[in-house]
Amino acid sequence: MSFEQHIFLSDVHLGAFSAKTNKQIEEDLLALIEYCKQRHIELHILGDLFDYWMEFPEKGFVPQLGKNILEAFQDYNETVSPALFVTGNHDNWTFGHFKERGFDLEENFRLKEINGKRFLLMHGDGVAAAKIDFPRAAFHQLLRHSNFVNAYQKVLPPATGLALMKKFSSLTRRRDNHNPEPLNRQAKKIFSRHRLDYIITGHDHVPRVETFPQGRYINCGPFFNKRTLVLHTKDDTQLVTWNAEDKNFIPFG
Repeated sequence: MSFEQHIFLSDVHLGAFSAKTNKQIEEDLLALIEYCKQRHIELHILGDLFDYWMEFPEKGFVPQLGKNILEAFQDYNETVSPALFVTGNHDNWTFGHFKERGFDLEENFRLKEINGKRFLLMHGDGVAAAKIDFPRAAFHQLLRHSNFVNAYQKVLPPATGLALMKKFSSLTRRRDNHNPEPLNRQAKKIFSRHRLDYIITGHDHVPRVETFPQGRYINCGPFFNKRTLVLHTKDDTQLVTWNAEDKNFIPFG
């Protein structure tokens, strides 16, 4: 199935904020999903849709987070096309639920050709692939390692384990200095070694477009804050802001 328009978004972090803020984020995202469903626009989620997502399969536990969002995505996935979901460092503890909702789940990165252009799609916290040469930080590798996950889930009950990780997530987010340089350097290195037209990520919460001789690096920015995302058509790929009230996109910056 071919699509004339594609949307890439990242860092929704639903669940990380006050009830009022979470509700507004949810409403704006629901409006976007419906907009894409009605207009047959392909959706790509590049990580940190939730904050924090942890499934405990042996204990039959799935977070009660974002049920309205997941139901809307399931409807989209079944009626339009499975949305790509590249898990981020806040929502990678999934053991089947996202697939059950119909997502095209990716825990690492995805190379994709769209309208004759080559895209590298990833969250931005590193990948587990020698050929891309963008290793995850040691701590992120630990959090994703099966031995750590198994031990954590055996020691802690779901409610406690989830609450502890949400607290840790909150503390690390406050310390985040939103520095764009590490991902900019990484994009430049990847472009020099691979034939790509676009690299699209999120993760550092700095929406931007960086142009290199080989292609463009675009960071989706934080949907939770600025409602930014990347809109690709056959004519252009641009960073835009979603206006949920007027149901349209505004060029960012």
